[in-house]
Amino acid sequence: HPNHPEYADMTNTPRMNGGVVIKFNANQRYTTDGVSCALFTAVCREAKAPVQVYANRSDLPGGSTLGSIATTKVSVPSVDIGLAQLAMHSCVETAGAEDLDALVRAMTVYYGKTLRRTGETQQAILDGSRGETMAKVMKTLVMFGEAFHAEKMVPVTSRYNHLVTSFGLGVLQPVYDLMQQLIDAGAVSGQKFSADPRPLDPNVPANLLQQLVFKKFMYNKQGFYEGQLQKLGLMDKDAFTCTCYMPEVGNKPEKGEILSWSESSAVVYANSVLGARCNRNSGILDIMGSIVGYVPYFGLLTDEGRKATWIVKIETSKKPEAQLLGSAIGMKVMEDVPYVVGLDKWLGTELDDAACTYLKDFGAATASNGAVGLYHIANLTPEAKELGEALIAPGARLYVIDDQELQRIQDGYPVVWKNRDAQPKLCFMGCPHMSLEQLKTWTDRVEASLAEAGRSKVCIPTVFTAAPAVLKEFEKTPYAARLKKTGVITSYICPLMYMNNPLCGKMPVITSSNKLRTYTTARYYTDDEILARITKGGKHA
Repeated sequence: HPNHPEYADMTNTPRMNGGVVIKFNANQRYTTDGVSCALFTAVCREAKAPVQVYANRSDLPGGSTLGSIATTKVSVPSVDIGLAQLAMHSCVETAGAEDLDALVRAMTVYYGKTLRRTGETQQAILDGSRGETMAKVMKTLVMFGEAFHAEKMVPVTSRYNHLVTSFGLGVLQPVYDLMQQLIDAGAVSGQKFSADPRPLDPNVPANLLQQLVFKKFMYNKQGFYEGQLQKLGLMDKDAFTCTCYMPEVGNKPEKGEILSWSESSAVVYANSVLGARCNRNSGILDIMGSIVGYVPYFGLLTDEGRKATWIVKIETSKKPEAQLLGSAIGMKVMEDVPYVVGLDKWLGTELDDAACTYLKDFGAATASNGAVGLYHIANLTPEAKELGEALIAPGARLYVIDDQELQRIQDGYPVVWKNRDAQPKLCFMGCPHMSLEQLKTWTDRVEASLAEAGRSKVCIPTVFTAAPAVLKEFEKTPYAARLKKTGVITSYICPLMYMNNPLCGKMPVITSSNKLRTYTTARYYTDDEILARITKGGKHA
C-alpha cells in the first residue's frame, strides 16, 4: 500500500494489473509450495495470463486463507492465489480490471483442460462401463495425472495398498459422505489395504479434559469411519500402522511394483529400501488408485524421475543420528532425489534389520522435514547397488554433511514450549512406529541405564509405539514383561494425532522423532539424550 510501505517487503511487492498473484508465507498461513506454484504458473502460461509472486514479511503477521486449514484435514496439493488490491473489505476496495481478465483466462484453462485418453480399459471406465461412480473416480485420477503432465495411466501391481487417513475426525463429514457413496455404488478397493495408526489408545496418559476433547470433539467418528474402511477393503481390523511394510504386518511390496500408497514415511521407505514405485499421493487419491486399479504415470514411477539431482557426502566422525541426518537432507534437497555417499561406512552394504530400522527413521525425517519421496544410499539400497552412479543426473548439486553441519541443524530447531526450561511431562518414541528389534534393543538400553542410575522405573511417562501386529509378537517375548517393569507403556497410537489435541499440544513433550517435532510442539532430542532424560532425569542428564 503506498500509504503504508513499511508493511511490505519492497523486494517483492505485487502491483495492480500485474497479473494473478501466487502467495507464499514462511509461517504456512498460505498453502502454496514449490510444486503447486510451478503447476499454477504452467496453467497461467498456457492461458497467456501474467502471474506474479508475493511473500508476506515473515516478521509480521499477515492474513490467512481457508486453504491452510483445509489442507490439515484433507491433504490435497493447493495453491493460494489472489488479485492485488487496496483497502480490501472496505467500501473503497480497489483492484485492477486487467487482473480480473487474467484470472478468468487462467481459470478457464484450469477447469477446461481436456482429459488425457489412455488405453481402451481406462477409456471404457471413463465412459461409464462400470457405473457413474467409477467413471468419476477414474476421471479424478486422470485429471490428477494431467496436472503433473502424466504420459499415461498404468496398472497398480502391488498386492496391498496403504491409506493415510485413519482418524475419525468429526469435521471430516465430506470424506465420510464420499466413502459412503463409494460403498453404496460397490466401488470398493480392488486391493486389501492397511491404514495409518489409530489416534486413540486408553493406555496412553491423558487427563479427563484431554480425554473429553479426544472422544467428544476430535475423534468422535472413529468407530463409524473404521466400519467404512472395513467395508472398503481393510486388511484386518487392526491393520493400523504407518510401518505397514513390517514383516509382522505383511504389507511389503516387491521391487518394481507400482503402488497407490500415501503416508510419506511409508512411501519413501517403499521407494528407497524396497525398490517399489510410488508417488507421494494424498489421502482419497490413494484409495481411488486401488478402486480403479490404475495410477498416473509420472514422477517417481518413471526412470527419469528416480534419478538423483543431489549428491550428499557423509563425512561425520561417528554414525550420524538417523532422524537428524534425514532432517538435514530433507531441508536441503526438499522434494528432490538425493544420492547419499559414505553412509554405507556406518550401515554396511546389506539391508539387515539394523540397516532397515535406521533407514525407516532416516527416511521419515527426509519426507517430513522436506518432501523426499525417494533416496539412494550408495552400495546399500536396491537401485543404488544395481545402477550405482548412473542414477545421478547431470548437473547434480553437492551437499557435504559433517559433525558441525549436523550440530548446526540441531541447534536451529525452534523450542516452542511456553517455558523452554519446563520438565517434560511425556516422552514419545516411535514416529514412525518402532520395529520388533527396536523394542527389544530399547528394552535392554532402558534397563541398563536405569540400573546405572539406581532406579527401577522411568522418571518421565514414556510411550513406545508400534504396529498392533508388532506389539502382538513383542508380547510373546520375555522382553515385554521386562519393559513393562521399567514403567514404559507400549501403544499402537499415532503420537501426532495425540499431540493435535490442543490440550496435549500445550504439554512439554519430548521425542527423538523429527517428524513429530516438525508437526507438533514436541521437542527433539537424540536417542542417547532421550535415554538419559527418561532414566536419569535432570536437564543435562
